[in-house]
Amino acid sequence: MSEQNRPRSIHMGLGAFHRAHQAFYTYRAEQATGEQTGIHAFTGRKPDAADTLAAQGYGYTLIERGADGDQLELIDTIRAASAGSDLDAWAGAWLVPDLQFVTLTITEAGYRITDADLPALRAEQPGSAMSRLLYGLQTRSRAGLGPVAVISCDNLAGNGEVLAGRVRGLAEQWDPTLASWIESSVSFPSTMVDRITPATTDQDRELATRWLREQGSAQTVDNMPVVCEPFTEWVIAGDFPAGRPAWEQVGVTIVDDVAPYEQRKLWLLNAGHSMLAYYGLALGHETIDQAMADPRCTDLLEALWSAAGEVLPFDDAEIGAACEALRIRFRNPRIRHNLIQIAGDGSQKLPNRTLGIYRARRAAGKPLDPGTPATLAGWLIHLGTDRVNDQGVAELISRFAAAGADTARSRIPVMLDFFGQDLVDDHELAKAIDDQLHALT
Repeated sequence: MSEQNRPRSIHMGLGAFHRAHQAFYTYRAEQATGEQTGIHAFTGRKPDAADTLAAQGYGYTLIERGADGDQLELIDTIRAASAGSDLDAWAGAWLVPDLQFVTLTITEAGYRITDADLPALRAEQPGSAMSRLLYGLQTRSRAGLGPVAVISCDNLAGNGEVLAGRVRGLAEQWDPTLASWIESSVSFPSTMVDRITPATTDQDRELATRWLREQGSAQTVDNMPVVCEPFTEWVIAGDFPAGRPAWEQVGVTIVDDVAPYEQRKLWLLNAGHSMLAYYGLALGHETIDQAMADPRCTDLLEALWSAAGEVLPFDDAEIGAACEALRIRFRNPRIRHNLIQIAGDGSQKLPNRTLGIYRARRAAGKPLDPGTPATLAGWLIHLGTDRVNDQGVAELISRFAAAGADTARSRIPVMLDFFGQDLVDDHELAKAIDDQLHALT
């Protein structure tokens, strides 16, 4: 590989979202400025995605699936791809002198530190995402190379701080010298990311291959296109000691603090999704766009957004623009977003989403919003079905049994106690949930 094409960034977690988001923005920045960054992308462990991408020259088709049709674009900013288990390739990527940054899309589970991580590092056989990241940083530190930014692009609140804490804590146990180098030479920017990327189908692969041939592209086959919605957003706060692409020229928002944007996404998009999922499933719907065609759902959604907007740190114009973008996204019938998928892990999601709005409004002395009781009523009905996918709900189910609560209505006080004493004392909320259950059943 020539010096000009040598990747100046690393990505851990080669998947559809990375290729539709961070790689997309980096490609657009390269096109806008002519400055080449390039990405060396690594899979989780298995080589399949890396091998497939390498076999077609690392280029892939981005299919933006709008309500009125598709827009296709060939993305070529990934210059190398390797299996996450290939430690030689991993170490080599960190030895690039002008390496600028490392991005991660490894899901929430990837940030866990286990008892196996420290022995694996001592044996120089890292397996987990966090231990491999430490191994890469150690490689760079020992070589006497310059600073680097490590960027979490996963849906964790304060993801930069979370990542920094995991990395520094593990480094202090493994090698205090490395911990000191990380403190002085590694930054951990925080980000908010957003773009829906449904699963790619055989029809999508055929579409991408046919389009490439029609364009007369040197790449004539695409077995790894990525499908995404037209909407995309990336908000970043933090330092880049070795530089970065001109992302701000291609739509990325650079801010001092990501937290308000995380909250906006959590209370508008995520809380809206949860309400549509549980209420929509109770009404017999299967997808977001189906729920968006039902006024019973959309009336509640609009009320939820209005309530959230009153306690978000943005002006009315920005809240209005964010809600309008969500209406367009949610109504897109060509992005099939299944309600049952969104309904998973409600016991973990609802406290930050729905109940986050509720508690902020109560703290501000504002009246109960209809979105909270509607969402909780729908969730109670969902818990009575055989479609629950939520490991965290086992304790609540045990509480239902201990209380002899065998109907959705009898489970209201048990559920409220599960979520916090402040909810137990809110008789208005309990009655509103009961009213919504009556309406749904």
